[in-house]
Amino acid sequence: MYPEELVMPMKAELTDKGFKDLTTPDQVVDAINEPGTTLLMINSVCGCAAGAARPGAVFSLTGDKKPDHLTTVFAGFDGDAVSEARKFLAPFPPSSPCIALFKDGELVHMLERHHIEGNPAGAIAANLQAAYDEYC
Repeated sequence: MYPEELVMPMKAELTDKGFKDLTTPDQVVDAINEPGTTLLMINSVCGCAAGAARPGAVFSLTGDKKPDHLTTVFAGFDGDAVSEARKFLAPFPPSSPCIALFKDGELVHMLERHHIEGNPAGAIAANLQAAYDEYC
């Protein structure tokens, strides 16, 4: 498990922008089952989370359409919450970072790590905005 002093600033990059930090399995279940659309980011300490996933997720919210709910869990820190979140991401294998969009509890769009690494934040944002246009 990563130390709190390392993780908290990375969590804050999202929570300061309105993402709800989910730290328990019950919070994950409740959040994903909220009516409407829910964006879930499995956050991570890796470079592609810092350089593309977090900034891309935040930048994706500058368009006209946005998810109703913004949520995040942190891999390597909130273990039980991440394990619960991954149950909702099947059939996709565990991946961090990753970003998922749910509509009324159903997974409708997924960006796995291999979609994120090597891509700029703007490409991540554009991908998510296209999903928002379709589902939000």
